Amino acid sequence: MHLFPPASCPRLVVKIGSALLVDPEGAIRRDWLEGIAADIAARVRAGQQIAVVSSGAIALGARRLKLAKGGRASLEDAQAAAATGQIALSQVWAEVLAANGLTAAQMLVTLDDLEDRRRYLNAAATLGRLLSLGVVPVINENDSVATAEIRFGDNDRLAARVAQAADASGVVLLSDIDGLYDRNPALPGAVHIPVVERIDGRVEGMADRGSASGMGSGGMVSKIEAARIAASAGVSLAIANGRVDRPLSADARHTVFLPEKRTRARKAWLAGRLTAKGSIIVDAGAAQALTEGRSLLAIGATAIRGMFFRGDLVTIEGPNGPIARGLSEYDAPDAQAILGTRSDDQGEILGYAPRSTLVHRNHMALL
Repeated sequence: MHLFPPASCPRLVVKIGSALLVDPEGAIRRDWLEGIAADIAARVRAGQQIAVVSSGAIALGARRLKLAKGGRASLEDAQAAAATGQIALSQVWAEVLAANGLTAAQMLVTLDDLEDRRRYLNAAATLGRLLSLGVVPVINENDSVATAEIRFGDNDRLAARVAQAADASGVVLLSDIDGLYDRNPALPGAVHIPVVERIDGRVEGMADRGSASGMGSGGMVSKIEAARIAASAGVSLAIANGRVDRPLSADARHTVFLPEKRTRARKAWLAGRLTAKGSIIVDAGAAQALTEGRSLLAIGATAIRGMFFRGDLVTIEGPNGPIARGLSEYDAPDAQAILGTRSDDQGEILGYAPRSTLVHRNHMALL
């Protein structure tokens, strides 16, 4: 239990990629999965609560339906493969966990379930109750109903959001790679990065967009995005090699992304959301004020992008890129009308009493 032991990580989320669960022919790697179940059981006996984010439904379903390109030739194929494969995936998880004295539960979620605040809280409550009962939730994106516009698209980011909802301390992304390298690990001279203290442009530039197996949907870019979501919620995240027996107990090489200071739950939820409706561009002075914990005033805003309405999530961008995310106090056309103006002039422009801010600090999270 070298990675995120129970004593320092009472609640852990483990994400397992398709290439680890399913062989190239589309069959479940049962022996390997039984080893993971034994690892999970050992950690549960030691007092750790564990939720699993499991890929593999599309790969399994594609084999059973004999679909081309692993079930990813079209959205309709992927949905049919997911619906067929999910039942098999859930069954095998229930069996291998039961063999170790554990009860499994299935949770299928869509992007909207974790982007809508009320549904997010409902999901968080269900996860918390299952974990407190000693159950191992097995979670997957509901690919049978998700569309290109309303889906995570990879289980790396889903795992980070689940960790946030479950109030976990750590996330392990088990994959076909043993962590982050300073370049594509297939290139000569690639250097493994054991610890990342802060995700910046240099770290993002190290990401390779490919999935080594060709079976999953996430590459290193999605894993770094997941690490950013986790870090903003105060959660540590590790990318670890799953191509070993008992990877949760093996002393295998990995990369750990260190968390930022934990923020209030609502602000962490805002920072981790993936579907901003638009953006507000601000000048350098406003950008500095935001980093000091102030609200966004219209006088510091210079441009509006996208169509959004009051209460929608927007990204706030300064001269050097995104600064924060928050809930807009105005519809986009009204926000556009008062760009760069003082509050004294806004009532006359809008024809109604203006609100004090474009985005209030209580409804904003810095990135």
